[in-house]
Amino acid sequence: MSTIAQILKEARAHMDKAIDSAKHEFASIRSGKASPTMLDTVRVEIYGTEMNLNQVANIAAPEPRLLLVTPYDKGQTKVIEKAIRESDLGLDPSTQAGVIRVPLPMMNEERRKELVKVVHKLAEEGRIAIRHWRTDCREKLKKLDGTSEDDARHAEKDLQKIHDEYIAKVDAALKAKEHEIMEV
Repeated sequence: MSTIAQILKEARAHMDKAIDSAKHEFASIRSGKASPTMLDTVRVEIYGTEMNLNQVANIAAPEPRLLLVTPYDKGQTKVIEKAIRESDLGLDPSTQAGVIRVPLPMMNEERRKELVKVVHKLAEEGRIAIRHWRTDCREKLKKLDGTSEDDARHAEKDLQKIHDEYIAKVDAALKAKEHEIMEV
């Protein structure tokens, strides 16, 4: 048997996950500076299994416009380089002495605007997830037995406040990422 407090706590937990997911997605979008998380979406087929790049290589960003990828198994260097090149990130890696250097090209205004659109889409997915959990928890509140109408109304107002707080967090993260992308 759930209580109002448990349902609101559950709503916060799920909405936190939605925020974390959105921020993780934002991190994989390239801004002006190199970040090892940019390659999180790259998948490599090694030993007959498809794996995330960060599971088969160490990724570092020693300079603002350069990533260094050091494969754990030097025999897989060519496979990893090919996976980076064929990803939809538009990168052109090159191998030197078993280390893959991934220079980041300068971003033009048009590319920045495209990335902002992608970030807006990811933010909307985060908002949708938050709204979904609000609806889900609202249904659970309606099904609670033994609660007065006043308690139910207050709980629904609290749930709406939580919802608004988390939507504001997504919007703040979006604004920060948008600023980061458009910064020249």
